[in-house]
Amino acid sequence: MNYLLDLTLIPMQVIIVIYTVYYFVLAVIGMWRSRVHKNYTPKNSFAIVVCAHNEEAVVGELVKNLRSLDYPDELYDIFVVADNCTDKTAEVASAAGANVHERFNKEEVGKGYAMGWMFDRVEKMDRKYDAFLIFDADNLVHPQFMLEMNDHLEKGESVIQGYLNSKNPTDSWVAGTFSIMFWMVNHMWHLAKYRIGLSTALGGTGMCIRTSIIREYGWDCNSLTEDMEFSMKLLTHGLKTTWAHDAIVYDEKVTTMMASCKQRLRWAQGQFDCADRYIPKLFAAGIKQGNIVILDGILQVSQPYFLLLTTIYLVFSYINAYVPIYTNILYQIMPMSVWQIIGIGQYLFPLIVLLKIKVPPKIWFYYLLYPIFVYSWVPVNILGWFRRHNKEWSHTVHTRAVGLNDVKLTRMGNMNKNKNKK
Repeated sequence: MNYLLDLTLIPMQVIIVIYTVYYFVLAVIGMWRSRVHKNYTPKNSFAIVVCAHNEEAVVGELVKNLRSLDYPDELYDIFVVADNCTDKTAEVASAAGANVHERFNKEEVGKGYAMGWMFDRVEKMDRKYDAFLIFDADNLVHPQFMLEMNDHLEKGESVIQGYLNSKNPTDSWVAGTFSIMFWMVNHMWHLAKYRIGLSTALGGTGMCIRTSIIREYGWDCNSLTEDMEFSMKLLTHGLKTTWAHDAIVYDEKVTTMMASCKQRLRWAQGQFDCADRYIPKLFAAGIKQGNIVILDGILQVSQPYFLLLTTIYLVFSYINAYVPIYTNILYQIMPMSVWQIIGIGQYLFPLIVLLKIKVPPKIWFYYLLYPIFVYSWVPVNILGWFRRHNKEWSHTVHTRAVGLNDVKLTRMGNMNKNKNKK
């Protein structure tokens, strides 16, 4: 090893191997799930919170959807925050049956601020709720969503993320590939980590949080990725985020590459910011408590840095193929046969997931375009690192005003198969 770059690129290769094996093992674990006993007897009360900024086109369908869920009416209320709206969001939501609270604050802009504002309001009400449910205005919710969350709460879980599905996967190839990404993450990340007792992270919508958690730890998460921030904040205290695989929420995916890049740039900025602030805290808390679950959170929150690292390494590997400038030890750490197995797995596992959830035929064509979507993360991620200290919120426009009957209830068969009422 006589190359100066070895001092940097050899540790980099070790990190790449660690992450690669970690992702592969999780993917294997996420390919199946155990049968579980479920308690569908309604018990917990819910305050549903929907933060909406200029969402008149979609919020009405969500509220009507929420009012028809398979759960007793007296056990939940719907609160819509019309946040800095200049359209008819408040009127539409109120007409559909929601309790609307209008918020105007040009200094504290973003979903995190609106959520904290509404949490405080609900806590001051005479009625007390067992848990908050958080949705985005563009969502549609599976009829059994609250029954599923009630079951997880009865199992003693306190911070729970639901299954993020898509309500418009066939609208365009961008919406289709975006949907594929979410389906992959649902199975190969969230489900896998839940099965082996690790903490996953909140995903921005379809979230369930006990009101006692907000009272004890506070909210105060106002970054561009307030969901990840809150998950990491709780994890430093040893509190896991769990996963409800059968609590399904249908999310509107953007349909153009420009809108997709804009949305993912906001995520990248927030995730880099969150990583910078929480990696040291997670490391200190994990070591102090001797808690592997907390230390695993570092792998979760550092994912944008891993993508940045692999991008840098890929550039150097292309140069190295023509002009040797560092020592390649990847095949010394792991034999070629293992790399081949991992390579096959990265194509096989997504196919298994798509077959399991029975996607529309058009998705199989979009799957051929999926690599384009994956590589488009590279420039987005790089720009996100440069803009990681920019906290300006960018709103994603939603227009897909469809009802639940217009959305295919994917995975419904699996839910019924796993249902076991007391």
